[in-house]
This record gives sequence, structure tokens and C-alpha cells, in this order.
Amino acid sequence: MLPKHQVIQHLLEQKVVAVIRASHAEEAIEISKAAISGGITAIELTFTTPSVENVFKGLSAEQAVIGAGTVLDAETARIAILLGAKFVVSPHYDEQIAKMCNRYAIPYLPGCMTIKEMNNAMEGGCDILKLFPANQFQPSIISAFKGPLPYTNFMPTGGISLNNLEEWLDAGAVAVGIGSDLTKAYATGGEEAVRKLAEKYIEKSKGG
Repeated sequence: MLPKHQVIQHLLEQKVVAVIRASHAEEAIEISKAAISGGITAIELTFTTPSVENVFKGLSAEQAVIGAGTVLDAETARIAILLGAKFVVSPHYDEQIAKMCNRYAIPYLPGCMTIKEMNNAMEGGCDILKLFPANQFQPSIISAFKGPLPYTNFMPTGGISLNNLEEWLDAGAVAVGIGSDLTKAYATGGEEAVRKLAEKYIEKSKGG
């Protein structure tokens, strides 16, 4: 089992997390594998995908850190962890999810929008906070939040694109979550389009 600190370090080094939200399991597997082949090795499988347990199984042999997204309660968090999720993401902060993840030494990345939510999440042991939805903010909001909460690590998700990726990272984001771009690429050009787009995101994240 990958230790918690190594998972966090991987996310920080990777900088780009692919949020996979698909209409069925096979589609999610194909998008994920294409993203991985393009260099994105941090994958968030959302629990809105039907038969998501099959996606975890289908990616078990991949050289990537696979996590679970859209986790709404502690019961789902435990299911995700038993399926092999190395990190858990939710659109909100939930104390019971935090306790469950802490029990299994799994990083929990909750979605936060307010100082109160962020403070509660940090008190709950969260090392990285998902700034969600990021399209409701400008990248400069990170410095504003870091005024009262200077030790917070932010991963903006929602509305991140190739056009603003570098701006968010330059503003202090430790990583970003991307999703809809990959889904659209798959719909128009299949796995090869996803792979090429993933390569572009990785290149941008490294300042290319």
C-alpha cells in the first residue's frame, strides 16, 4: 500500500489530476488509460460513473495513483478505499469522511469555497483543499485565502483549461483538477485525442 505522504507528494509533483466522469465504465477506463499514456498519472474516478468499481479493477495494473471523486459520505469513502483508492475527493467538507480517511491513512481532498470550510477541513487533517468550483474565482483568490490561512495547499478544480492552467499554478495552486476537456477530447477524437491533450497539460504544468 502506498503511504499517505507518498500519495500527497505524487499529487504535488504531478500538478495535474485527471477527473474522470464518464457515462459508463468502459469509457472511463479508456479515457483514464489514454490520460495515463499522455503522462497524467494522478487519476480521480468519480462515483457518478456507473459501475465505477469496474473502473478501479480495469486500472489496477496501471502505473498511476488512482483516487475516488464525488464521494459524498463516509460509507462511500470506505467503499472507495476498499476498491483501492489512494486518495478521496468530495465536493464539500464532511467530518465523517475525514475521520474515515484518517482511519485508513488516506489523503482527503474536500471541496471548499469559504474560509470557514477551509479552516474546518484543515482542522480535520486535510493536507490539500480542492478549491471548487474554481470558475467562480480568479487565480488571485489564492493569495487572498492564504492571508488568514497561509499554510493551506489549494487544488483548483472546475473550469481549469490549457489557457489558465499556468495562471493558477503561478498564483500558488499546488495542483489542478481537469476533467471536461478530456471528456470532450474523447468524444471528438477518441483515446488518441485524450493522450495528446494530456501531453499538452503536462507540458504546460512544467512551464512548457
